[in-house]
Order: sequence, then C-alpha cells, then structure tokens
Amino acid sequence: MTTLSSLLAQTSFSDADIVTLLGLKDPDDIAALREAAYSLTTVEVGDTVHYRGLVEVSNICALDCHYCGIRRGNRDIERYCLTKDDVVDAALWSAESGYGSCVLQAGERRDEGFIAFIESCVAEIKERSVSQQLPHGLGITLSLGEQTLETYRRWKAAGAHRYLLRIESSNPETFGRIHPPTQRFETRVAALADLGQAGYQVGTGVMIGLPGQTLADLAADIRFYASCDIDMIGMGPYIVASGNSMLDVGMMDPQALLGLSLRMIAVTRLVLHDVNIASTTALEALATDGRAQGIAFGANVAMPNLTPREVRQNYQLYQGKPGLDQAPAQQQSGLERSVEAGGRRVGWNSWGDPRHFGRRTAANSSG
Repeated sequence: MTTLSSLLAQTSFSDADIVTLLGLKDPDDIAALREAAYSLTTVEVGDTVHYRGLVEVSNICALDCHYCGIRRGNRDIERYCLTKDDVVDAALWSAESGYGSCVLQAGERRDEGFIAFIESCVAEIKERSVSQQLPHGLGITLSLGEQTLETYRRWKAAGAHRYLLRIESSNPETFGRIHPPTQRFETRVAALADLGQAGYQVGTGVMIGLPGQTLADLAADIRFYASCDIDMIGMGPYIVASGNSMLDVGMMDPQALLGLSLRMIAVTRLVLHDVNIASTTALEALATDGRAQGIAFGANVAMPNLTPREVRQNYQLYQGKPGLDQAPAQQQSGLERSVEAGGRRVGWNSWGDPRHFGRRTAANSSG
C-alpha cells in the first residue's frame, strides 16, 4: 500500500491518487499535504505572492446564472457601472502602490458600448501606468465572461494580456444544473480555446463544494485544467448568495468547505506545478485568515479590492464578502500581513506572469 509520504513525493498522479489527497481528514496528513504543496510552490513559482488590484467595473449582467448574487434575475440590488475615470483612477492607484497588475471584472455584457468602454479603459490604463518601476505599464487581467474571438483580440490589442474565464464545473451535468439552458458547457470550453488563440495567458477555475459535487468531480476539474493547458487558476468555495436561485439546496458546513478548498489548492499545485493559483477573497468569508491559509497551501496570487466603497456592497457574488468597508490602504496592510503569515513576501512592481505560460509558449514556438 502506498504511504502518504511516498504519494506526496510523486511528480505525477492518477485520478485515484488525487481523490485520496482531496479526501484527507487527519490533521497530520493535511499538514503534510500543505507542506508538500508549499515546498513545490517555492520550487516552481518562487517565494513571492503577486497582487492583482481588483476593480469591479459593473454589476450589470445579461446572464442569469443560478448561483450568482448579481445575476440578471436578482431585483434586490442596485445596478451600477463605474465611469472611465473611476476605473482608470483605481487601476492607477494599484500601480502607484506597487501592485504591478490590476483586474477588471464585471457582469457579462456583449453590447458594443460595453466592449468599446472596456477597450478604452484598458488602453488608458496601459498608457498612463508606464513608469520607471513599470516600464511596460500595469499588467492587465480581464474577467468579463464569454465574448467573441474578435472582442478578445480588440481587448488584447488595447493592452490586456491575461483573461480569467471560470468554467465553474468541468462536469457538463453539474454545469447544466447551475446555469440556465441558454448557457452551454461547450460554448464555455470553446471560449477558453478562443482566448488561447488570441494570445492571452488563460485562466479558469471552479466552485468548490457545489451541491452534489464529488471528490471525483474535483479531480476531473484538475484534469480539465491540464487538458486545456491553463496558465492561471482562480477557484474558490461555493457560498450561497442573496438573490440566487439555489438557496433551497444550501451549502457545505463552512469549516468543512474551507478544508476542502485548501486541499483543492494544494492538490492542484502538486498536479499542475507551475501555474498561478489565487488565494481568493472568498476564503476569508469562511475564516478571517483564509487567504493566509490559501497561500500556505500553495497559492501565489492575491486580489485586493480597489472598487470604490460606495458601490462595493452591490457586487456581492456570495454572502459574507469581506472588506466591503475597507479603504484600499487598509486592505493593503492587512493583505501584506496575510502574505507574511503564509510565509511569503510580496512581489512588488511585478506582473508576476505564470511560469507555465512562458514554458507553454516556448514549447509551442519550438514545436
């Protein structure tokens, strides 16, 4: 029988191995998993955590995903869209504070007005963030849902170079349960392929702890990341949201959900090695030190929220979102303490691109 120590020393894993690691319960075994993932993170991506200043541009969404707090059918929130000045100013604060990168996130829209607005914001952020510390300006990640290949190319030409499009579940049946019939699993997968074709560093991720989800499903999610040659992982716990249409099915016990989410980070690191993995804000909805724990289990990216405080409460994808009233400077000091508590240091004034992307593109060009 394979011992845990020998299993953790492997460089490749079977599906059964992944399920075993995801299902660990003994505290000593979980500590061993954490230490293995932490050590591999240091070897594969270094000892720094990179910041992505998050700007939640708009909570207006054309879609009606069952799990989401800003879904179109939620009539109980005030809708907003930041001005271009608001978006650019928040991003420039990110640059001036040494973050190196920003993320523009919003509800999904495909109208030309919105597409052109994002294009203009990206171009101005890129131009105005050039400095001695950032000679190529801010690194810019977009998380704006499914778009056409043409739109992806427009935003890339304007200056964005990373894109996060979460799959939410790689099980088509589960995907179908948490989305309306108009949203198709095959379309989401095709959009990820389009992002790669457009030249982005491609990110995706899943919700952990979805009703009916199994450890085998989570193992398949990790396999999905590998099969799509994903560069960045942004995944987090499934936490119910006010206004979603899944309230009747509930959610996992918070402590159990936190533990599963941390194991998922660690196992993803062990299997995929050199990708960037975010320690998401949602972890702090489950524990005050949730992001620090995520870093200790193998994450190397964090996303402080720079959305103006007067609208931030209207962008709650899940209940209990932390930091709604914190000023950016307060978040910065608290997050730095989390990074240090996780045993890492901040990668100031750096894009922090995933090493996987560099290796993937080098392999493609040489082939």
